Amino acid sequence: MALAAAGGAAVVQAAGTDAWAALRQAVAQWFGRGDEQRLQAELERLDRTAAELEAARDEGEAGAERARARHDAVWQSRIEDLLEQLPEEERDGAADAMRDLLRRHAPPGAVAAGTGGIAVRGDLRIQADRGSVAAGIVNGDVTLPAPPAPDPTQG
Repeated sequence: MALAAAGGAAVVQAAGTDAWAALRQAVAQWFGRGDEQRLQAELERLDRTAAELEAARDEGEAGAERARARHDAVWQSRIEDLLEQLPEEERDGAADAMRDLLRRHAPPGAVAAGTGGIAVRGDLRIQADRGSVAAGIVNGDVTLPAPPAPDPTQG
């Protein structure tokens, strides 16, 4: 899932940038898996994504953010679906190819997180205060010590 999330984020973040042409071609080839018709269909799908993201910029930041979130989810889902449909003996190779593709072509500074993760571009500060718990992600139990007994003068 994290790999698919990174792939979806890379497609959305690269659209309209200098990284787009190379990423577009690499993603289409990854999906096409040697089939020229699938390759062309993926190139067209990627072009539609880029055009829709560009058009959404005219709708202001809220519209652009909605479009980015939608296309991010679409591409993440498509990557997950392809990986799940592959026979097990091909899945690891396809996942490695996607990792390599992202390493070579994803825009600098791209961030993504899978289910249960946090993706942050910039600083993140999580702070606990007065015996409380602060966490970005908790996978498991959290146990707090019993609060101290009140001073007898406090009742």
